Amino acid sequence: MSMTASLPQPARQSGYAPSWLKQYYFARFAFSAVWVAVAFAVARNVPALAAVMLVGYPAWDAIANYVDAQRSGGLGRNRAQLLNFVVSIVTAIAVAVALQHSMNSVLIVFGVWAGFAGILQLATAVGRWRTTGAQWAMILSGAQSALASAFMIQMAYGAEPVGIANIAPFAAFGAFYFLVSAVSLTVSDARKARHALG
Repeated sequence: MSMTASLPQPARQSGYAPSWLKQYYFARFAFSAVWVAVAFAVARNVPALAAVMLVGYPAWDAIANYVDAQRSGGLGRNRAQLLNFVVSIVTAIAVAVALQHSMNSVLIVFGVWAGFAGILQLATAVGRWRTTGAQWAMILSGAQSALASAFMIQMAYGAEPVGIANIAPFAAFGAFYFLVSAVSLTVSDARKARHALG
């Protein structure tokens, strides 16, 4: 059965976001929010846990992009997400290697990743605007992620010691924008449904 055939009637109309996209954004918010909470509360004082979380964050991003792309026609039809998937896998590996050297190296890897991921996320959101709408938060998130790249790299070369707590704010902003996107799509669809019924 095709996805179009399985969707409720309102979701077939142009401009409605499929329910899985809202669930996807909520899931990404929940993961990032928990990651940030654990990073600040526990991981910054437990190096082994911090290491697992630092590798796991880009690995989760790769999985999330893969799942999202599969629900949107596959990686072949979503080049920005394909690139994001590959870049996130490479980043997870690079973080594991950087952890053998220093947290400064890890922060540089995260900074470079934030730049690439932000641009690719922005491209995905712009492409999605025509079909689902309410993508302004994802566009802002992508743009801010690209800007955070320079900030993290600058911190990595500074004199102050760095750790997972320096990366957590980046993840926190991501969580915020995913929550805003999920709520925006929910509100937008509710308004369209009321307009259609009225």
